[in-house]
Amino acid sequence: MTTTDTSLAADIDATCRLTGEFTLRSGQVSNEYFDKYLFEADPLLLARVAREVAQLLPHDTELLGGLEMGGIPIATAVSQLVGLPCLFVRKKAKEYGTAKLAEGPEYAGKRVTLIEDVITTGGAVRDATRALRESGGIVETVVCAIDRSPEDTNPLADVDLEVRPVLTKAELDLARARAGE
Repeated sequence: MTTTDTSLAADIDATCRLTGEFTLRSGQVSNEYFDKYLFEADPLLLARVAREVAQLLPHDTELLGGLEMGGIPIATAVSQLVGLPCLFVRKKAKEYGTAKLAEGPEYAGKRVTLIEDVITTGGAVRDATRALRESGGIVETVVCAIDRSPEDTNPLADVDLEVRPVLTKAELDLARARAGE
């Protein structure tokens, strides 16, 4: 078990696993979907996830980069716990006003740990990593609430990014199986 909160997997699974037919951001079709907004909208469950994310942060993190949109509530909650400032990272730079990719403090030359809700193929994280690095950010790690990628596979190895999950799909599946006993 990745998490120190022994009932978190069961509570997340019960709260946000949906069954049906869903098209994921990657274009893959899945018969189940983890609706992270269901746990992010629950203040007590979000606080538990944030505590676990905080424990997985690299010690040299200077900024938390919450990815639009699901990573932002988690990053904000973690920021409150650990006292690190947040960046709110857009999917693409806005085309008006400041035209920024990331809202918040300057990140060039700073160690940014990305915060994401669910990773399957890592497409949004990959895009954000590349964009932040091109603008001078030092991005080496992403901490996610749920890692749906195949077990023992790093979907972000191609951009040399370490993935630190609070929960894996295997852990959620095990919690579901135990609940059915």
